[in-house]
Amino acid sequence: MDELTNQTEESIQNNTEGEQDDSSVDRGAVDSGADRGTEESAGEEKSFMELYEESMKSPQEGDLVSGEIVQIDKDFVLVDIGYKSEGQIQINEFLDAEGNLDAKVGDQVDVLLERREDEDGLIILSKEKAAKIKVWDQIRDIYKGDGTIQGRIVSRIKGGMSVDIGLQAFLPGSQIDLKPVRDFDSLINTTHDFKILKYNRRRGNIVLSRRAILEEERAAQKKETLKILEEGAVLDGVVKNITDYGLFVDLGGIDGLLHITDMSWGRVGHPSEMYKIGDPIQVKVLNFDPETEKVSLGLKQLKPDPWTEADQKYPVGTKIHGRVVSLADYGAFVEVEQGIEGLIHISEMSWTRKIRHPSQVVKVGDEVEAMVLNIDTESKRISLGLKQTEPNPWEVIGEKYPVGTTIEGKIKNITDFGIFIGIDEGIDGLVHISDISWTKRIKHPSELYKKGQEVQAVVLNIDKANERFSLGIKQLATDPWDEVPEKYRPGTKITGRVTNITDFGVFLELEEGIEGLIHVSELAKDKSGNPLSRFKVDDVIQAKVINVNRSEKKIGLSVRKLEETDEKEIYSNYMNSRREATSNLGELLREMQSQQASTAEEGEPSEELEEGKPSGEPEEDQDLREAKGPAPSDEPGEQTPGEEEAQTPEEESGDSETD
Repeated sequence: MDELTNQTEESIQNNTEGEQDDSSVDRGAVDSGADRGTEESAGEEKSFMELYEESMKSPQEGDLVSGEIVQIDKDFVLVDIGYKSEGQIQINEFLDAEGNLDAKVGDQVDVLLERREDEDGLIILSKEKAAKIKVWDQIRDIYKGDGTIQGRIVSRIKGGMSVDIGLQAFLPGSQIDLKPVRDFDSLINTTHDFKILKYNRRRGNIVLSRRAILEEERAAQKKETLKILEEGAVLDGVVKNITDYGLFVDLGGIDGLLHITDMSWGRVGHPSEMYKIGDPIQVKVLNFDPETEKVSLGLKQLKPDPWTEADQKYPVGTKIHGRVVSLADYGAFVEVEQGIEGLIHISEMSWTRKIRHPSQVVKVGDEVEAMVLNIDTESKRISLGLKQTEPNPWEVIGEKYPVGTTIEGKIKNITDFGIFIGIDEGIDGLVHISDISWTKRIKHPSELYKKGQEVQAVVLNIDKANERFSLGIKQLATDPWDEVPEKYRPGTKITGRVTNITDFGVFLELEEGIEGLIHVSELAKDKSGNPLSRFKVDDVIQAKVINVNRSEKKIGLSVRKLEETDEKEIYSNYMNSRREATSNLGELLREMQSQQASTAEEGEPSEELEEGKPSGEPEEDQDLREAKGPAPSDEPGEQTPGEEEAQTPEEESGDSETD
């Protein structure tokens, strides 16, 4: 094929002229033979000349002649070309691509005389060869006249395409279009006009070009386009190519770029969403550089900017209908109209639900109704609200559940600081850990409750502004601390269990949930020097209430003061018993003296007196003697137990008494 394409027009013409010269040479030889025949016989000259002229008038082998179809049979078509007999042509030369006969008796056809007479005396003709000869002549004329020829692309071959122009011609891939062709198969069976770049009749090679025609057309269009191309001009074009950043538009011999940002006042994800290659388009020239021939185009500039009247069209409080075009972590963008988008912030999507991502509520493509919350035409921003299209449940929750109301619901969630109870759809109330029990020390609410459990609680507070609903469980019962000041008055002696020992004192549980503190200063001193060493957890001890603080829920206890009180009571009781014993003994002695005096007056000494005992001693004298104790011992240094006990408190108090 390279050898064919290297043939020049000059060699092709020389070959054609050579063929023509050969024909003229043959005809000169015939003329010289006729002259010698005249010299030999003058009588035969006339008949020979007549025969020659007749033979020259009759068709010669290789001539193109026109004939008429006179007969069609099974294998041949007979054609009358004005010769002494009809010529025959193979019938398959008259069959079309579907195998149908494309001829009838009486049709005029151009044929090539291949042989005047064969062995059987028949004239052999060819319709196909005649057509090819005519095509070659047409190709020569078109090539010389720089014209075009129409052909049909029939197949794909190495390096290009095969084209039927009456003969098989070669169309190189680089000559198919102005830009590289990716899909060759799409051109098969398409008809186009072509330029003839080269041809070689002897070798049967023809090279075509479609690009040459397109370049000529483009140059002509460009010349006309440049006459009207100026900034601000509105032109019609065709989409030539599509990229991620815009469209290339053929304005007629010159291309312009329509950037994606100038395609629409609204959001455009990709230029292919709006146009495809080959689509007609009307654009406005934004900028034109004659030196570089670069053209910037705009499509949205053909329409007014919708933001110019947006504040009048969408005042605050207006409800709009739009389509969700994109999602972000912080909200959803809604196309209000082409060129105007608003943002629904994640906080404006629900009155009650805690939305972590907009996809929990909407998705791209959804049609939504929203309310205009704010509009800034200079910054081209509109804030929208989705929840504002519905009534706020927090506005009526206070009327439905006033403070003090007892509600019942399921535990939705448990946290370190409390439990959440479902109240209404989307509204949860919080029971803080401090409002679970009056008395119990709770480290985590899960110690008492589990998720899904039905519980009762009292409404403590409703904060509509911050959308908070406070509940309490301990408020279902009375506060035991209300009775503590009356129950544990200062000076009361109590018994409790040691629950905790700290550096500053000992905590004592008086009853369930009620604790008091024995400060280290209120503990009795120990021989070891550490007053806390006397106690350990779970010891049951006694103490004295010294103060009660209802507001801070604190009870102050003291062991030291309790022990001091006990010592005073013991001493006081002892002293009271001494005085009582002394008083009884004096009365007994006076009574005995009175009895003795009575007996002496009567003059009747009793036996008991003689024996050193008073007579008439009552039965209580035995008790009196026991109260006095045993008689004093004669041994020096001995002391009765009663006397020893009596001295101990006297020595401690510094007082002395005489019996």
